[in-house]
Formats: sequence, structure tokens, C-alpha cells
Amino acid sequence: MIAIGLTGGIGSGKSTVAEGFVRRGAVLVDADAIVRRQQAPSSPVFVQMVQRFGDGIVAPDGTLDRSAVASIVFADPDALADLNAITHPPVGREIRRRISELEATDRLVVLDIPLLGERLASGEAPRYRTSGILVVDAPIDVAVERLVRFRGFEEQDARARVASQLPRQERLALADWVIDNSGGVDALDAAVDAAYRWASGLAHVEPVAAQAGR
Repeated sequence: MIAIGLTGGIGSGKSTVAEGFVRRGAVLVDADAIVRRQQAPSSPVFVQMVQRFGDGIVAPDGTLDRSAVASIVFADPDALADLNAITHPPVGREIRRRISELEATDRLVVLDIPLLGERLASGEAPRYRTSGILVVDAPIDVAVERLVRFRGFEEQDARARVASQLPRQERLALADWVIDNSGGVDALDAAVDAAYRWASGLAHVEPVAAQAGR
């Protein structure tokens, strides 16, 4: 298995890049998608979140109101820590399960894991072995404009969200390969082509069982 860690700031187009890799044959392990499934109504994670944050995080249709959750934890470190304590352990177990099914194969695997850049920049030991780190980059003004146009943010909120993340230059310093997503669709498609060729030539990640046998 070749595994690349994918990271990029909000509004950078990271999800679009992940989709481009999948179209070219890669396997995507998307932590955010795993979270969504584990937060389905009546699931253990959903129940714990409602117990901690109240019925206000439940939408009229009974699903989780992710915007309501974000508004609670965005400016409250203690609330964010509680949310992470509820969601991170089961998500981590599911990611490890999926990796274990792929690690003995020749597949190219994209690990799209929130806060990957922040963890690496802090010096935290990687939770999952990778063959390389791919950073999707866009100028701040471009990212803000996308958040306003496509995701309904107010500009002030968009800028606050971007500013709360790892600074752009610190994220770029982590990269083994950078995709510049400051242009249009055609430019991005060509950049994904080049990144896919780079990733396909990386060294395989050694299976965990082989590492343990040393």
C-alpha cells in the first residue's frame, strides 16, 4: 500500500482533489465521512453528543445539526475537547480497520484526516504511517471567496475560520508535494494528474504486522 496524507486549509479545494484521486483509481479514507456515518441518529456517538451539548444540536428532521455543533465548539476549547473525546476514538478505530484491509495491497490510499497538518506541525507522532504528505494550497482571499460563494459563509466568519487554522506557510512547510489550487478547474485537473503520478511512485508503507515482527 502506498499511503499519502492529504491536508489543506478550509476552502483550499482539498475535497475536490480527493475526488480527483479516486477517479484515477485511488482509495479514499475520509475521516470526515466516517464521522458523519458515526453521528447518525441514535448512534452511540450521536447520543453522547446530545447528552453533552443538548437538544439544540438536533435538526428538525432528527439528524445532527453540524452547524450548531460548530458554533458551540469553535470558540470554546473545553467544548471542543469534549467533542474530540467523544468522536476521535471510534473514528480512529474505523480508520485503522480500513487501513489494515489495504496495507498488504498495492493500492494508492489517500488519508484525508482533519487536523493532520496541525498535528504534524506540533511535532505529534503520526497516528498513521504515510509515504508522503500532499498539501492543497490556495491564497487566503481565494479560500474566503469560495467559502462565501459556495458554502454560504459571511465574509467575516470565513476569515475567522481560515485564521483559526494552521498558518498557510506552516502547512506548506510540511509538504512533500503541493497542489496550487488558486486557478480554475482545468488547472486543478492538470495539477491532480501530476500529483497522482508523484504519489504512484512513492515507497510502499510497510504493513503493521511486519513492523511488529522486527
